Amino acid sequence: MAQKTRVYVCCSSIRRSGVSTTARLLTDYFICSDRTPAGFDIDPSEPDYGVRFPQCVTIVDASKVQGQMEMFDRLLAPDEIPKIVDVQHRFYDEFFETIDQIGFVDEADRAMVQPIVVFHADATNVSLDASLALIRRWPKLCLVVATNHGAAPLGGRATDVLSEFPTSQYFNIGALDSVTRTCFEAADFSLTDFLRTPPLEMSFVTHMALRVWTKAIFNQFRLFEIGAAMEGARYL
Repeated sequence: MAQKTRVYVCCSSIRRSGVSTTARLLTDYFICSDRTPAGFDIDPSEPDYGVRFPQCVTIVDASKVQGQMEMFDRLLAPDEIPKIVDVQHRFYDEFFETIDQIGFVDEADRAMVQPIVVFHADATNVSLDASLALIRRWPKLCLVVATNHGAAPLGGRATDVLSEFPTSQYFNIGALDSVTRTCFEAADFSLTDFLRTPPLEMSFVTHMALRVWTKAIFNQFRLFEIGAAMEGARYL
């Protein structure tokens, strides 16, 4: 039985919220699960996500209509290949305006494609209002709120803040200590390579910190996939 093709739109209406980190982690998760995803980085001037995965991520110039249409055509392909889009805050409004104009959500439903908006939140009303606007426009949209404690910590009010968002699904990206974060953010660091063959020169403490951090995140992705598959089976 054919499964829905999932399109993960990692996005935020605010800066420095960990969008590219989540896009990276999702890509590594699928690669480590022996499923090469198709990724899209719509920031041609600073394509951090795109340059890290040249084998499976396309850098798209979102300012050009041709580039946008080629990307959306691929996102709507019901090929069961997971798709990931990295949408930085400065492209957020334009991206969702385009989504609206071309009727992407309705077309995706007809094509057995499931858009999943991985919305990166902070504790401000700007973030909350943007998420509410998405659900007002597309009431059936699958919205997952991602919190990155190293980029946009919610503080002691985290539970109260998250309860106001229009979803019950969350990805929790924990904070890394400064040494481990520096390792993860290095331009030449590959999480997939690390998980497969840890470098001998890496300290044991950094090695274990990365392993524990990654396992907790990958488990959330796995549980989300299982839940999505069960939900799809129920409707079928």
